[in-house]
Amino acid sequence: MSDRDYKDQEDIFSKVVRAGRRTYFFDVRSTKADDYYLTITESKKFTNDDGSFHFKKHKIYLYKEDFAEFESTLAEMTQFIIKEKGDTVISERHQADYNPAAHATETVQTETTEAAQSFTDVSFDDI
Repeated sequence: MSDRDYKDQEDIFSKVVRAGRRTYFFDVRSTKADDYYLTITESKKFTNDDGSFHFKKHKIYLYKEDFAEFESTLAEMTQFIIKEKGDTVISERHQADYNPAAHATETVQTETTEAAQSFTDVSFDDI
């Protein structure tokens, strides 16, 4: 496959959602059979001690045969969260009077602990 063919497949349709340190990329891509599927990529920015930064990315591949169930389950789960906890964000990071410098160490320790508890090493081959 030529570089031009590859680029054409990658640029079918895209949207970006920026959410603080996270960015979500929604990309419509093409299969070898010229059908479409969706990739959802979460990219999260991490800052090193020396001030440099890097991004960690996680991808979900979603195919047409799964759209209805995925959409239904996503709606059900988000409605449950709103019903149980409301739509007010309670994270310190999202409060108007939140001072990141005062909570930097606490946040890093919490994120590190949460990441260690919920980390699953999964590897996906690109299609």
